[in-house]
Parts: sequence; C-alpha cells; structure tokens
Amino acid sequence: MMSTTDLRGRRLRPRELREALPRAEFNVEAALGTVRPICESVHERGAAALYELGERLDGIRPPTLRVPAEVLRAALDALDPRVRSALEESIRRARLVHTDQRRTDTTTRVVDGGEVTERWVPVDRVGLYVPGGLAVYPSSVVMNVVPAQEAGVGSLAVASPPQRDGAGPFAGYPHPTILAACALLGVEEVYAVGGAQAVAAFAYGFEDDGDVCEPVSLVTGPGNIYVAAAKRLLKGLIGIDAEAGPTEIAILADDSADPEHVAADLVSQAEHDPLAASVLVTDSAELAARVEEALERRVAQTKHTERVGTALRGRQSGTVLVDDLDAGLDVVNAYAAEHLEVQTRDAAAVAAQVRNAGAVFVGPWAPVSLGDYAAGSNHVLPTGGCACHSSGLSVQSFLRGIHVVTYDEQALREVAHHVVTLAQAEDLPAHGEAVTARFDGAP
Repeated sequence: MMSTTDLRGRRLRPRELREALPRAEFNVEAALGTVRPICESVHERGAAALYELGERLDGIRPPTLRVPAEVLRAALDALDPRVRSALEESIRRARLVHTDQRRTDTTTRVVDGGEVTERWVPVDRVGLYVPGGLAVYPSSVVMNVVPAQEAGVGSLAVASPPQRDGAGPFAGYPHPTILAACALLGVEEVYAVGGAQAVAAFAYGFEDDGDVCEPVSLVTGPGNIYVAAAKRLLKGLIGIDAEAGPTEIAILADDSADPEHVAADLVSQAEHDPLAASVLVTDSAELAARVEEALERRVAQTKHTERVGTALRGRQSGTVLVDDLDAGLDVVNAYAAEHLEVQTRDAAAVAAQVRNAGAVFVGPWAPVSLGDYAAGSNHVLPTGGCACHSSGLSVQSFLRGIHVVTYDEQALREVAHHVVTLAQAEDLPAHGEAVTARFDGAP
C-alpha cells in the first residue's frame, strides 16, 4: 500500500535526505494567483464581497457574517453532553499547559544606574481561523483560543466557513459544534467566513449592517492551501503563525513496536485529507511488512476508506528503511515532521535526540490522537519541514518582547565614549553627537 524508500547502506547528507523522503506537493506560490483577487475584493468591497465569496466558494450565503449571540447559545444548549464533557476536559488540560507558558518580565542591571527590562506584551487583537472542510474541528477552537486567552489578548475573533447542510438556527453558519466550542470558551465574536477571504477579512476589517470587524494584528490557525497563500500574501500587514500545509505524521520505530499500533496511527493522520502524509521510519524490515499487512486490513475497515487509501498511496506517504536508530534519527530530523511518534526501546532516550519536530510523542501510550484532543499540548504545529525553524502555537505566539531601557546621567556618561567611537566607526557621527550634546550642549 505505501511505497518504500530503502536507505540501508546509504549515508546521505541532510539536504539529500530531505530530497529523498516522501513529501506532499504544496505549492503556495501557485495558489497566490487565485488568492490575490479574493483578498483585493475583500479589501475594496468588504462585506459585499464576503457574502458573494461565501456563496461562490462555500456554496451558501450566510444569513449574517457575524454569528448572532443567540445562535452561539443555541449551539451550546444543543451540544451532546458527552461532547461537552470532552471539550471541557480538553480546555482544562490545555489551560494547565498553556498557563505555565506565560513569560515574566526580566530586568537586567547592566551597570549602576543602567538597566534593560524585557517586557512581554500581548498583541492587541487576533483573528483565529478554524477550518471546516472534510472534517469538523472544535478542537482547533480550543487550540487557538486557549493560548491567546492565557497570553492576555484583549480582543479575539474566530472565523470558520459557513456550512451548506446546516439546519434550523444554524443554517448558513459554521458547524454548531464549532459554535458551541466558541461559546464554552467565552468567545462572542464569531464569523461565518472561510478560506482566503477570512484571512483578508481579519487583515482589512469590514462592516456589515452595523457590525464592525476591526482589523487584527495577528492571524493564527490551520487551513487549506488558499488559507496558507492568503497568509503569505498579507504577511506584514498582519502577523501569522505559519503557512500550514497538509498534516503529517512520522513514526520512528524498531522491532519492539506493535505493528497494529503503528498502522492505526498512520491511518489516523491519513484520515484528515487525501494529501495527508504518513511516514514510517524503521530499521526492521519485518516490522515494516507487518505494518503493511495491518494497513491493508485497517484501511478496508475504516469509515473514510477512500480518503485514507489515497493519502497512504500518495507520494507524500511511505516506509523508510534504515540501518539503525541513529540513521533513523538522521532521517526524522531531516524530515522535521509536524507530529513525530517514537516507538522504540528506551523511547524517552531516543526522543531526547530529536531536534526537529512540531511535537514528539514518546512511547506506545502517547499516540498523536491524544495530542489532537486531550494531552494538554497544542495541535497547531509547523508542517512541510518547517519544524526545523518554527514552533507550534503557544502563549508565546501571542506575545511581543519590548526592551525598556533606563539609564541615568552617570551611567550614560561612563559609556558615552564607546558610543561615540562606534558611531564614528559606522560613519554615523550624529549618533555620537546625540550623546555628547547631553553633556556639553555642543552640536
């Protein structure tokens, strides 16, 4: 079912490894041509464009762009008690983890009378995007909202696509489970807007029959290639968390791993999207064969058989055979997976050697699904190899560090000659004069 890349007996450099490994095609640059006129239309025409785009791209014109408060309440009232309980536990665990991520201001005394404080300040307003295509993601509401709230963001809004099959009070609005999750978290500003147009709406703001969506400073949340392209296009006007691509899992396993566990975890990620990537890295050809047998059976039995099968057979998925776990670590560090499971002997020691991953799941009892919902960790993570330079969503994503410099006269006088010397070395004499003017009044 999955293709095999045999790296046994080969020692490749990191760049060669990256090129040899399975990876989804995700050409954000090519999508910019589609996204640019959408964003321009939202900029120029505001709410009118958003209604039309909803009708054309999502197949339905929402009754209003902002979801009324009574619809949010109705969604929470109608929520299955079991789902509510699960969401509440997910929120509780996420708050535990994200509360501990809060940063404290740090003051360093450089000299007597001279100090620098790094002050952490939340962004003023954020737009949180929650996808609503092949699946429903109330968990993404939790993962976006909780760290923003724990960071102290004063104003936040959620956008999610309107649903064509909505009924009753929810017709034309985002999925009621998403609305219920917003209500549980106390989010009152929710918009029935999806795709690239949602990113543009947050970036430019709009007004709709007296309801004003103010522009945001930062947009976070996963989405399809058009959401990623809109983020790239509008980056600078807004801050972004990442250009998220298709989801991916890599599993580093040896012959101690249970092939049924490995197969089930590969299927779980393939369930997201036909472009989802599922990659097994192992030094055991026997394990690889047994996983393949388990996949054949599990794919035939799973609900989304066609979607899962397409993902597992795609160029982005496959088994990578390596000589040993050291070589396997080289592979997973080069791959830089969004989600990495380590199912080996002494998994904790192996996991400690991982440098590049969005999140690492250690041992047989920490599947990625746990992190998706209830580990307390965040599931908005870097994809497409970006984990080698980017982090997942956290409280830090919503904070800015501001340096506050406080020097008295004596502290400045003591260092003045160094400032003047460096200013002259850079041929910027006025920089030095801005210091000396304070002591002799000369230009």
